[in-house]
Amino acid sequence: MVAAAVRMRTPSAMFLSRGAASMRRPQVSYKFQEVMQSQMPAISALSRFYASKSFPPHTIITMPALSPTMTAGNVGAWQKKAGDTLAPGDVLVEIETDKAQMDFEFQEEGILAKILKETGEKDIAVGSPIAVLVEEGADVAPFESFSLADAGGDKAAPAPEKKEEPKSDEPSAPTPAPEPAAQEPETSEEKLQPSLDREPNISPAAKVLALEKGVPLKALKGTGKGGQITKEDVQKYQPTAAAAATFEDIPITSMRKTIANRLKQSITENPHYFVSATLSVTKLLKLRQALNASADGKYKLSVNDFLVKACAAALLKVPQVNSSWIEENGQAVIRQHNTVDISVAVATSSGLITPVVKNVQGLGLASISNQVRDLGKRARDNKLKPEEYQGGTFTISNMGMNPAVERFTAVINPPQAGILAVGTVRKVAVPVETAEGTLTEWDEQIVVTGSFDHKVVDGAVGGEWIKELKKVVENPLELLL
Repeated sequence: MVAAAVRMRTPSAMFLSRGAASMRRPQVSYKFQEVMQSQMPAISALSRFYASKSFPPHTIITMPALSPTMTAGNVGAWQKKAGDTLAPGDVLVEIETDKAQMDFEFQEEGILAKILKETGEKDIAVGSPIAVLVEEGADVAPFESFSLADAGGDKAAPAPEKKEEPKSDEPSAPTPAPEPAAQEPETSEEKLQPSLDREPNISPAAKVLALEKGVPLKALKGTGKGGQITKEDVQKYQPTAAAAATFEDIPITSMRKTIANRLKQSITENPHYFVSATLSVTKLLKLRQALNASADGKYKLSVNDFLVKACAAALLKVPQVNSSWIEENGQAVIRQHNTVDISVAVATSSGLITPVVKNVQGLGLASISNQVRDLGKRARDNKLKPEEYQGGTFTISNMGMNPAVERFTAVINPPQAGILAVGTVRKVAVPVETAEGTLTEWDEQIVVTGSFDHKVVDGAVGGEWIKELKKVVENPLELLL
């Protein structure tokens, strides 16, 4: 029997259902069980997928729920074809979820008997069959005629919530039944035509490169295996001499949809207010330079590493900000956390993701720096594990690497109650009183803006937290204590 595991780019898992009573119960790894504890309703629903008894014993592979918000996923490039033998560690298929794109990696042996959902098919509801698997040595020929209907058919996507219309005292007139629209018979040519909204067969690396270069995906012709578009195809693309289009529609990824929905929800449900302050980082930059010079290349501290540590120190002094608004079973509570887990916003080709540095209050600057670099690299490579970007008690969004960004405001990452937006470092002339009179010195400064959820953090409390942050940033030796 085949057990499924995953190679995480972001959280993933594989659901298997039995196709015949003679098959043994699938065994899954401990990590798989741990990740999927919250998905038990989806797992139990798979018992509906039974195939016709005329087919040999087999296993139906279905679209899994890989995150609490996922209701459907997109099928990426299949790395195996029907008849291929699967060895432990082989990648079966790429799946795009509402979080990111990932690989499915099997850990036992079997044979892929039939692919039910081809590359490019979108919005496949969680629990719907995508492929058929048989034991090693089994004959796959009988499965050539195996269809989606034999696997139980697609699972219906959850219907959107319907809001009740206000009732009127006046009786409404009966709605006339619409006349059926005449449909033209489908020609054989139309049947052979692919769906226009189907995404081209393109490797993830080529897709990222195409988006970076602004190359239209529909204009590319794949030269890879099975007609897949490769990075080389993107690099060789030359626009035609015809007049350029006035616009290009860029497909929205599942991750982008999730980000949009969460940000909209945050702005709608969380009453934001903002507190800004100018922080002197002259002493901090000198301390950073001295520590980096003495490290012999073991680490390279950034300004952001100091800010992560400084935020933790301020959160310990004003713990009301280190809180979350939690609603469970119809009851709302403010959960004040005893540890400080800082989410660090990282821009990737697919969108913004916030890996978490945990227990910052107990970490030194070198450890923080190494973790932030490692998490940031794996976030951009889509290789974060679920526990590495879920949770967090406070977020930092730093745009200081862009010298044009003096200040900005950030949207709260719910259920957290606060986020800090960091601008670029600027040199500012400041007057200094001395015995000889008023002199002018250069001070290096940054402008930070805290966004707070007024449901959790009162205005005075947000101001007090900014005050504590300013104190520790401008006296950075406290961070070494």
